Amino acid sequence: MSDWDEECLRQAIRLAAENAGLEREGGGPFGAVIAADGVVLCSGANHVTRHFDPTAHAEVEAIREACRLIRNPSLAGYTLYSSCEPCPMCLASALWARVDRIVYASGREDAAKAGFDDEAFYREVARPPSERATPCVQGLRELGWQAFEAWNANAMKKPY
Repeated sequence: MSDWDEECLRQAIRLAAENAGLEREGGGPFGAVIAADGVVLCSGANHVTRHFDPTAHAEVEAIREACRLIRNPSLAGYTLYSSCEPCPMCLASALWARVDRIVYASGREDAAKAGFDDEAFYREVARPPSERATPCVQGLRELGWQAFEAWNANAMKKPY
């Protein structure tokens, strides 16, 4: 890990600690930074309870802001620094954003010790849809394909 990686990771950890200590705001103990070429583009903190949004994890917040700032859904060329190993949702978001690397501090075992156990989610996404704890039922598949047909026919589409 480079000195720059350490600097960005320290910033993500600092943000997580500050966010966890906000009594009035109610932030979770997670922070994230997105950077490239020696420049920090943006950062994000966990705002799940503050915004009443289960998707407002630090990494997702940072990815959303970074993509808005560069006006592109791709963060190719960027690194995501996180105070903790990304949960399955945050990992998927980083993969969709095409970040080059993810660098994190605490592991999922550390998060579990603090009451943030994502292990069930890791197992759940690996199961076939019909075997998941939350029922997933497919219907109207042929009708649903119409949206993809419209996408494929759109000469102005912007693939991502």
